[in-house]
Amino acid sequence: MTHTEQALADDKMRAEIAKLVAETSEINQNMKYRFWVLMAAYVSAMGILLKFV
Repeated sequence: MTHTEQALADDKMRAEIAKLVAETSEINQNMKYRFWVLMAAYVSAMGILLKFV
């Protein structure tokens, strides 16, 4: 592999890593409140079910 081919491969790898880091941070931001939203839905569902009992 020549020096220019190696430099191109390195640039492609850095771009792919940057893309993965950006996607991961976006997923982490979206998952931040997931637990609390699910807990609120669960409590609401239990409240509705217990209301009919």
